[in-house]
Amino acid sequence: MSQRILITGAAGYIGSVLIPELLNAGYAVDALDLYPRGDTVLAACCANPNFNPIKGDTRDEVLVRGLLSKADIVIPLAALVGAPLCNQDPLNAQTTNSDAVRKIVEAISSDQKIIYPTTNSGYGIGQAGQFCTEETPLNPISLYGTSKVEAEAAILDSGNGVTLRLATVFGLSPRMRIDLLVNDFTWRAVTDRAVVIFEGHFKRNYIHIRDVAKAFMHAVVNYGAMTGNAYNVGLSTANLSKLELCAKIQEHVPQFVFLEAPIGEDPDKRDYIVSNEKLERTGWMPDWSLDRGIQELLRGYRMLLNSRYANI
Repeated sequence: MSQRILITGAAGYIGSVLIPELLNAGYAVDALDLYPRGDTVLAACCANPNFNPIKGDTRDEVLVRGLLSKADIVIPLAALVGAPLCNQDPLNAQTTNSDAVRKIVEAISSDQKIIYPTTNSGYGIGQAGQFCTEETPLNPISLYGTSKVEAEAAILDSGNGVTLRLATVFGLSPRMRIDLLVNDFTWRAVTDRAVVIFEGHFKRNYIHIRDVAKAFMHAVVNYGAMTGNAYNVGLSTANLSKLELCAKIQEHVPQFVFLEAPIGEDPDKRDYIVSNEKLERTGWMPDWSLDRGIQELLRGYRMLLNSRYANI
């Protein structure tokens, strides 16, 4: 019998890439989501009898406990993602990002597995020239970061779980997000041909959406060796400042112009570089370089220009 995986927030940016991979690998997937947009990002999965979409809220304790009773593995993806969205709706951010995950931790048994995506936003502002490792003290500077760090702590304190501290994700997904930094700057290069950068020296790490899915698959297969630990998930070749990122995009879009504003501040103060060595030592390595991901985005944006994603 196939192992059954419960995924909350199933129809989001990560879930819509991860779930087809899990189904293709032979897992059964219960896909919990509010499905508020009524779109078809997981429609192709319905051809697989191991795919079971459930419309509901991850904060519905009765619903979730019923689904947990059948699950071998739990992947809680449901979250309000990003500092701006969490600041707009702090109550839902806290109850979804932190409280709901902690209730899952309380409800599962020791023989069930939980793999949780947190964020290396939790590092906040790092020390110049020093890589953040999994041993670096966490210092979240936003409600988004704080709520995710709280959920991660509950999982690690339980002694039964793997947490993946994701770098800033990029790349195409059926549930596309253009607000993420690489996706956003590449979009601006294609549509506006220009961008003004605030505090362009701020650095962060990046990772392609398909390598995120690969990290989840890796954690599922290697859970016994990885459990009880947090792992940074990012491209070791891509600890870049915003200005360095723009220069990389300009290599693919030569007419792209970027300028750093002499005054003004970026409300997102995250600034850190990250080591991904711990995960790499377990045998995981990324497949997607930043260049390959930018090329993918440029192809994808030819289709999205006249869609609902365009500012027209």
